[in-house]
Amino acid sequence: MNFKRFIVLLFIQINVVAMAQNSFTISGIVKDKRESLPGAGIYIGNTKISTMSNNEGKFMLPNLSPGNYDVIVKMIGYKPFVQNVEVLNKNIQMNIVLEESEISLKEVVIKPDPNRLAYLRLFYELFLGQSPNAKQCKVLNSEVLQVDYNQKDRVLSLKSDDFLIIENKALGYRLKYLLQYFEYDYRTQIIFYAGYPYFEELQGSKSKHRKWQKMRNEAYYGSYVHFFKSLAKGTAQQEGFIINKLITIPNKNRLPDSLINAKIKQITNNMRSINVLTFTKSDSLAFWSKERSKPKTISMLSRAQVNTDTLVKTYNTEVKYLNFSDELYIAYTKAQEDREYANLNFSMSKPMDYANYQVSVVQKLSPHIFFFNNGNVADPRSMLFKGYWSYKKIAELLPLEFEPTVTN
Repeated sequence: MNFKRFIVLLFIQINVVAMAQNSFTISGIVKDKRESLPGAGIYIGNTKISTMSNNEGKFMLPNLSPGNYDVIVKMIGYKPFVQNVEVLNKNIQMNIVLEESEISLKEVVIKPDPNRLAYLRLFYELFLGQSPNAKQCKVLNSEVLQVDYNQKDRVLSLKSDDFLIIENKALGYRLKYLLQYFEYDYRTQIIFYAGYPYFEELQGSKSKHRKWQKMRNEAYYGSYVHFFKSLAKGTAQQEGFIINKLITIPNKNRLPDSLINAKIKQITNNMRSINVLTFTKSDSLAFWSKERSKPKTISMLSRAQVNTDTLVKTYNTEVKYLNFSDELYIAYTKAQEDREYANLNFSMSKPMDYANYQVSVVQKLSPHIFFFNNGNVADPRSMLFKGYWSYKKIAELLPLEFEPTVTN
């Protein structure tokens, strides 16, 4: 089975795990080296939960289910503060000390870069995506992005010390995204990005909210979050997922390296010593060069259904992990792929009976892929997405507390 080159993405989300009916509170005080700080924004990453510190610098985030939370604190003139907090069986008290920014706003000098606009356009395409939803997204403050291009390694990098504000009119959210890093390798066409998103509801009429809920449902169903959440519940097949494997095998149509290299060495040596030579097709340099360029391995689709009992292992009551070899080939049977998707380089080969399914591939980069009961993957660099999930990016992102509902 042959595949086109894919753009691959990964992104980090906050680790929130629902465990029980009990709720707890994260509270504390925000200050700097000298005094308490009123008016600081405190956010729970990848949710719609936030508050502000009061006149005494104190804050409270109540009604939290047990789990792991990224607490984000932002205030003008100070570096962003992020701390992961584990809430299990008691309330959490935090003492947060912010560091002043090394460069004040008045001292910021943006060096002119003639390529900045081009880099930003590429970033928007790779970060927001190229889906219909992405076309309804707008970045409102691109000036907070720090852009760097490493010419030697051909790697584009972006980061920000402030929230990147993204208005998503397709899903009805204003997204505040604290971008830790974004990297795009021009040679491999691989994307890695990580950050801390926070969601705010856009204002709109009842009809708009009904439309947004419908669009949110569509963004959720078949997503990687939906898949991992169904794995945690043991309901992946019932919810429409078929799990197969792409197995890597030696390419039988490629001759051994030892023979290829010997023939090329023999031919090139003869060319140095003789001005005119006549070779048969099998002895030509072009033939052996083409043979060397063939892939050493090929991927074959195994149609055997992967048993989730062997695929999913339990780490503890809150965390599970995937244990597999080769690559997972995942088909979502209850929705078709976007029409625009077929025109892009994400598209991949699939069997005829999978033609109307959304097909994605998961490649494991770490010994295990840890994930939480809410479908959130712990480490953004533990896997690569290919196919449909690599096409769906920030424009499809939903808060972790989102649950699909029936709309009228």
